[in-house]
Amino acid sequence: MLELNINNETSELKTVMLGNSEDFGKTPLPNECFDPKSLENVQNGTYPTQYDVIHQMNLFHQILLKYKVDVIIPKNIEFLNQIFARDIACVIGKKLIIPNIINDRSMEVQGLLENKVMYDLEFLKMPADTRLEGGDILLYNDFIFIGCSSESDFNKYKVARTNYAAVEFIKSNFPEKKIYSFELIKSDTDALSNTLHLDCCFQPIGQRMAIICVEGFKNKEDVIFLEELFGIDNLIYISRHEMYEMAANVFSISENIIVSDVRFERLNQKLYERGFIVEQIQYGEIAKMGGLLRCSTMPLLRK
Repeated sequence: MLELNINNETSELKTVMLGNSEDFGKTPLPNECFDPKSLENVQNGTYPTQYDVIHQMNLFHQILLKYKVDVIIPKNIEFLNQIFARDIACVIGKKLIIPNIINDRSMEVQGLLENKVMYDLEFLKMPADTRLEGGDILLYNDFIFIGCSSESDFNKYKVARTNYAAVEFIKSNFPEKKIYSFELIKSDTDALSNTLHLDCCFQPIGQRMAIICVEGFKNKEDVIFLEELFGIDNLIYISRHEMYEMAANVFSISENIIVSDVRFERLNQKLYERGFIVEQIQYGEIAKMGGLLRCSTMPLLRK
């Protein structure tokens, strides 16, 4: 049986599910988009092609193989975008959670569950009133950080993907963890003013460091909490525009190896200065759909 164990974002990665880029379907119509970044690129005629998506995800796949990571791919479902594996499931400790995601993405779960290596796994199914996507869950050893939306925001915005009922579910199933929830800014129409998931504005790296965009958080006190927890000197601050380009959404293969996008010159230099090995790849076409490197992965086992 496949072994599961995830307690943070940075321990040495052993097994990961990488999104399937084989057949992500046609360019959607504007009314078929469910995030503002995709909508923006559809309207501008810059939505990625199938060729570019396959090419860039293959670059990521090769980096994972370089570091001897076992890579699992969801079963392909024809004409379905299955690139962002992060949101449709997540592992906390040794437990696999299948969350309740928006109806537009519900078929993606089938691709995950129909991969033969997943057959024998037990998973936590969330109650009907809970809503969660994996991009809103970040693990930091004893801590679980959750991006969420108030009831009023959740009912107002399609990009509000995680509610407080999901926060309570996580608390009840992981009582040994310190759990903190942060409300995020939301917009269905303006990509520059939207934080789709917590990992779009914040991500732990290394041992006690993190990347953060303060404009992604709705409440200033949440930023202050993270600054006090990590220490200001241990944070790399990115701008709202860098958040829009998905700079917080890099991916850690280990505590000292980070996969990043070649476009993030300032961030990559900061990472080099702090002693990280930075594997830079072209991933800008994936970003046009509202996600990046962390969004494309669902880690199953870290050392």
